[in-house]
Amino acid sequence: MEENKVTISNCKVLIIGGSAGSLNALMQILPDLQNVKGFAIVIVLHRKSTDDQTLEELIVLKSNIEVKTVEDKAPLLAGFIYIAPSNYHLLFEKNETLSLDTSEKINYSRPSIDVSFESAAEIYGNSLVGILLSGSNTDGTYGLKAIKTAGGKIAVQNPLSADMPFMPNNAILNADPDFVLTNEEILTFISEINT
Repeated sequence: MEENKVTISNCKVLIIGGSAGSLNALMQILPDLQNVKGFAIVIVLHRKSTDDQTLEELIVLKSNIEVKTVEDKAPLLAGFIYIAPSNYHLLFEKNETLSLDTSEKINYSRPSIDVSFESAAEIYGNSLVGILLSGSNTDGTYGLKAIKTAGGKIAVQNPLSADMPFMPNNAILNADPDFVLTNEEILTFISEINT
């Protein structure tokens, strides 16, 4: 994947979205990801509308990269992982902070992948990379299209390696991803950003 090294050299934010089955993919990727070079990782997963912190705790446990708690108006800093909290849409602001929104659910979800991807695309444009993982609805496809339209790069988990292939299949059919990657290839892809 030498090509990715050359193509993605100005990334400020890597945003990863997923639904059913995506946690399995993340648990195969995050433990082997050693560091990030000059960009933040933001993870937006469909989750139950509770105060349960199990997802954050699991990612802290499995990741070598420090996880920062997302609070309204928190700065988005390179070198950290941020996880969209349950029951909020995660938005990106012009001053490179994150904000939380409680407007209606989109695609039956809050956080919505589309909402976060579109918001990030508006702020970060061609310095944004989006990855869509496993899931069983269409959330994420419009967001990927917004990232690509803004000049960013988009990747989709290979449906053959996804627990729930519907979401990545829909994105492949409708968003024209730059890359379709297995979990192992996603790890390599992330590791080579900005190198």
